[in-house]
Amino acid sequence: MRRLKKRSKIEYIGLHSQWLKDASSESLRESMGVVVADDGPSGVRAPDGGWGWAILFGCFIITGFSYAFPKAVSVFFKELIREFDIGYSDTAWISSILLAMLYGTGPLCSVCVNKFGCRPVMLVGGLFASLGMVAASFCTSIIQLYLTAGVITGLGLALNFQPSLIMLNRYFDKRRPIANGLSAAGSPVFLCALSPLGQILQDVYGWRGGFLILGAMLLNCCVCGALMRPLESPKKLEVSKETSKKKSKKLLDLSVFKDRGFVVYTVAASILVLGLFVPPVFVVSYAKDMGVYDTKAAFLLTILGFIDIFARPLCGFVAGTKWVRPRCVYLFSFAMFFNGFTDLIGSMSDSYTGLVVFCIFFGISYGMVGALQFEVLMAIVGTQKFSSAIGLVLLMEAIAVLVGPPSGGKLLDATHIYKYVFILAGAEVVLAALVLALGNIFCIKKKSEEPQTKREMVEREDLDRLENKASEETKMDSVEVECFLKAEPEKNGEIVTSPETSV
Repeated sequence: MRRLKKRSKIEYIGLHSQWLKDASSESLRESMGVVVADDGPSGVRAPDGGWGWAILFGCFIITGFSYAFPKAVSVFFKELIREFDIGYSDTAWISSILLAMLYGTGPLCSVCVNKFGCRPVMLVGGLFASLGMVAASFCTSIIQLYLTAGVITGLGLALNFQPSLIMLNRYFDKRRPIANGLSAAGSPVFLCALSPLGQILQDVYGWRGGFLILGAMLLNCCVCGALMRPLESPKKLEVSKETSKKKSKKLLDLSVFKDRGFVVYTVAASILVLGLFVPPVFVVSYAKDMGVYDTKAAFLLTILGFIDIFARPLCGFVAGTKWVRPRCVYLFSFAMFFNGFTDLIGSMSDSYTGLVVFCIFFGISYGMVGALQFEVLMAIVGTQKFSSAIGLVLLMEAIAVLVGPPSGGKLLDATHIYKYVFILAGAEVVLAALVLALGNIFCIKKKSEEPQTKREMVEREDLDRLENKASEETKMDSVEVECFLKAEPEKNGEIVTSPETSV
């Protein structure tokens, strides 16, 4: 019995030491910006396939609705202006509120996911998104549209978007870059599909009938939510159970701000969003200002979206290669620099041909950024903290989303020159690329050279104590065994000479 106890204790020590080695090496890889091949919150390693392809399909649809829907709704603005006798700026608030809800409710989504799980949150979000558009079809004022199509639908899309990314991160590890690239391709695909569809619905059924049909289409988010089957967790060690219980109490893990990599990424992403969405907003007006016809000017966005469709999965495939994946942070920095440099060169365009070339290169760089932004965040924080990290990042980006395009509009009103708007956007994106690259080189790499954290040092000391205690007990046991063999040899298979045995 005592031998079994000692054996189990030695096995526990071995497993605990192996866990410490894995944890220290994992933290080292995270500090270097390398992709972390870690287990999910349930302790199950990502299957990298199987039901994960259904998760990817659902994430593709959710990403398409989340990013394309605010832009697709803009085709109804002329009818709304005529219906309610308002200005274009009043209707534009609908798209702004949708984006603000998508980004600004990130911490709320993180709390809901950590409390209830991904599938229930997405099912409720799908109902909210559909209910908002259905209710909007019965609105009689623009304020009611702000509340229904803006707040309610935006909240529903946010409750779908963030959990879908979390589930994608849990189901994919080795193939995660290509999975992120394929799911991100849903944005340009749905944008190319929803905008013409919205125009057809408006011509046939009017804006009220169009909103009603779009609300019915958003019920597909509930179907995607039903696909998000949680991973089944096996039996674990008592230590892992205790740590998981402690972590489950945190509905919003703010300890991610202690990670230098997360802080650098958040600052860079916030600066990036200031200028990333500005060129697509102003490129059509830029072409019209050159005297280009409306149809040809609008065709620029079609070119940009078509290039974006292929750029995202291709970039995800490249990011998943053995040589590139450990350096995906620098690939993301290059994508941002490429995007900002394209803005700076595009500001010198003085013809429609120049703008077409600009849209081609902008579509490539924009697709690279879209495919890598969440992949890099997953690589930095890992699966355990991703649900909280993405919510906090989206909250920071929400502020930049509301500041970026309006600041470009004010610059245009002051100068009446589109060139300066593109220069400002390009400078902001290039600055974001430099912040991420230099921060990773000078701040994050130093972290791996520093001593271990206090928690790891305490765990090492506990492990040493357990090993010393186990070695002392084994020595004592060996002494007892020797004494036992000398004192009672007949109980160990030896025959003792006695009068009875002699006879």
